[in-house]
Formats: sequence, C-alpha cells, structure tokens
Amino acid sequence: MEKKKLIFYFIFFSAILCVLFLPGYSQLQKLKEENKEHKKRIQFLQEHNVELEEELSNLREDPDYIEKKAREKLGIVKKGEIIYRGNSEK
Repeated sequence: MEKKKLIFYFIFFSAILCVLFLPGYSQLQKLKEENKEHKKRIQFLQEHNVELEEELSNLREDPDYIEKKAREKLGIVKKGEIIYRGNSEK
C-alpha cells in the first residue's frame, strides 16, 4: 500500500511540474527562435547599411559614378551622343 501511495505522489507531482513548467519552456523556445530571426535581420540591415554608405560616398566624391547613375536612372546623354534603344517587343 505504501508503495502505491509513493507512486501516486510521484505521478501527481510530476504532472504538476509539467503543468507549471511546460508553458514556460515552450515560450522560451519561441523567444529563442524569434531572437535568431532578429539577429539575421540585424545582420542583413548592417550589410545593407554598409552598401548604402559606400554608394553615398561615391555620390559625394566620384563624378564618374554620378554620371553613370544619371545615365542609368535618368537617361541623360552627352551632347552629340546617339541613343540606341533595342526593340523589346517580340
């Protein structure tokens, strides 16, 4: 009889411990996963920030880079240049 009580108490307290700690453990795992995602996002944004700083530096200091960007984005041409645009429709 004493052995049955001991087993019952063990199962009872084990169940209580599971009920108390399992939600916290699940939340901890979820937060760890979110933390990983945030770290990846931070890394991506830091790399993108470096690229933007390089472009800004080029725009401030390199006239050839400015000319290249103006030609690409605004379609600016030099005096006397002939513009050729291929037929994109097939």
